[in-house]
Amino acid sequence: MSHTREEKIEALGKVIDTLDRLRVECPWDRKQTNESLRPNTIEEVYELCDALLKDDNKNIKKELGDILLHVLFYSKIGDEKGEFDIADVAESLNAKLIFRHPHVFGSVNVADAHDVEQNWEQIKLKERDGNRTVLAGVPVSLPALVKAYRIQEKAANVGFDWDERRQVWDKLKEEIGEFEAEAENGTPESLEAEMGDVFFSLVNVARLYGINPENALEKTNAKFIKRFNYIESKALESGKKLKDMTLDEMDELWNEAKAIG
Repeated sequence: MSHTREEKIEALGKVIDTLDRLRVECPWDRKQTNESLRPNTIEEVYELCDALLKDDNKNIKKELGDILLHVLFYSKIGDEKGEFDIADVAESLNAKLIFRHPHVFGSVNVADAHDVEQNWEQIKLKERDGNRTVLAGVPVSLPALVKAYRIQEKAANVGFDWDERRQVWDKLKEEIGEFEAEAENGTPESLEAEMGDVFFSLVNVARLYGINPENALEKTNAKFIKRFNYIESKALESGKKLKDMTLDEMDELWNEAKAIG
């Protein structure tokens, strides 16, 4: 269902009014701070990501609403401190969008999305007046897999990348070989370092082939959970516990689960 611009603005206004009232009249909402809301915000983002992976539009809408609430809540707290409000947030965002899209609002020409990404990195450096490095924009608190992907994206956008994506296979094989060699008599620390290199190279493979590694791994996690749950449920139906089953018995049920999907 599509709404008019006026209806969208009116709906946002209602939420702002509701939050204003809650901030005054609800004991829980009244006591919230940036620090207390932060863990909930992280949780809400992950819940949205779950819904997005499942292409669950009902829950995507719900989780977007929860995140919108947090955006408005932080803006409300900023307003109470006399620092900024939701209008400042929106104006800042709009100005940034226009500045970062000179191919739309200016005279810059781009051939494709890759050109746009490369321009973004140069524009971001200008925004920082050259005082921050290319990788400074990668949040420290990102999960390692996501962080590796963003690091590689940013490096690639300023030209630090393979000439041809097939070259990455040699690098991956090299890293796996180094791990295998270290596995013979390496220390826990050296093994960890080599495994980190393997993971980093795998992320590079995914990126160069247009695959988001976080999404790919999460889908495999979900697939494994579904199939393992099948094994467990079938074991219970036969009156057995998994620890009492042989590996061959579990493999047979695993293959049944794979055939189902």
